[in-house]
Amino acid sequence: MKSILMISLHGYVAAQPELGKPDTGGQVVYVLELAERFSRLGRNVDLVTRQFEDQPEYDEVNENYNVWRIPFGGKKFIRKEDMHDHLKAFVTNTLAAIKKERKKYDIVYSHYWDAGWAGQKIAEELGISHVHTPHSLGWWKQHSMGSDMDEDKMEKTYRFKERIRKEYFVYQMCNYVIATTLPQVDLLTQQYDVLARNCGMIPPGIDENRFYPVPTKENDKIRQKYDIHPTDILALGRMAHNKGYDLLIKALPTVFELCPEARLVAAIGGDSKQDQQGVEKLLKLATDLGVADKIKWKNYIADEDLANVYRSANIFAMPSRYEPFGMVAIEAMACGTPSVVTVHGGLYDLIDFGNQALFADPHRPVEFGAMMSMPLLYPNLRNELSVEGARFARRNFGWTGIAKRILEIFKNSINQQTMESNIY
Repeated sequence: MKSILMISLHGYVAAQPELGKPDTGGQVVYVLELAERFSRLGRNVDLVTRQFEDQPEYDEVNENYNVWRIPFGGKKFIRKEDMHDHLKAFVTNTLAAIKKERKKYDIVYSHYWDAGWAGQKIAEELGISHVHTPHSLGWWKQHSMGSDMDEDKMEKTYRFKERIRKEYFVYQMCNYVIATTLPQVDLLTQQYDVLARNCGMIPPGIDENRFYPVPTKENDKIRQKYDIHPTDILALGRMAHNKGYDLLIKALPTVFELCPEARLVAAIGGDSKQDQQGVEKLLKLATDLGVADKIKWKNYIADEDLANVYRSANIFAMPSRYEPFGMVAIEAMACGTPSVVTVHGGLYDLIDFGNQALFADPHRPVEFGAMMSMPLLYPNLRNELSVEGARFARRNFGWTGIAKRILEIFKNSINQQTMESNIY
């Protein structure tokens, strides 16, 4: 197995991604890291994505690895929920480009339902294996949102029925599904009828060379640079309803009652109008609760600053309504920053509570607020979480080890495909 066709369609996928832009977050990091590690391990990788706006056709990352953009759907950004309308054009254009460039691949590896549907069609045309990583599941997302949104509005916004149909097709037809959490494996077998032998869990990874703890004196200087206090709680990520930032703000009165010196640093969203509107709603909520003066708002954090921002905070908070994994929490833990994570996600099942991290239900604001207060109130607990959390993150989520495990799945899938071809 020498050559891999990776597909990730939505968002701004690039060798140097514009993290924080719409649909451009943890999944993009995941895909880029794996592509680079595959190339380090001697595989040729084309990471295929959508070409729009004024993006170039190629980003040549190294001699083994390119980001290759295929145009479809016009020049404007298309949000992932609306990719349904354009996937056939992507399949046609990609197959034509592969034929024109005389490229040969041993396996297709797709990410999220949009690329999964297209990747299955492409793999069938090329007669090769297809392995898929969902990143999130439509059934889970739909049911996790519950009554937070009107059903008709939810369907119009997220198109769950169409998404779940496409997901079912992908998971049934591809050679193997790599889930990123154990709850995803359960849902694949229970809600999507995937055979147990055709799916398994491999967690996401972190860049071990970027995310690591630093000495206290060095961290004091870092805090000064980023205007972050030793008693600050950090929330960081893209603006999205499922991220639960409103739930976090509702938990702040409890935090400030127990720890008046605390403050929330909210590095949420980017420069888009949609993100700005989301922040305005959060600011109004904070004002109504009387906590607005205890929140420091930061805009998009540049990639080169990310590790230092993690290190600067006393605590990292991930209050998601649902979270397929929670890469940002793992990155924060690897930097030595204690984390309080949602119970509605895969990371919750892997953590030793009180040793590696803390968890709570963000729908119960007093509970979540109390958990965020614990490391502030008890320095010994904070030190324990800092050391053991970093060890846990680095030992279990280094990208090279993750890539090797996925390559083994590729190898088995190709062998199985070869055996079936010989039979027929």
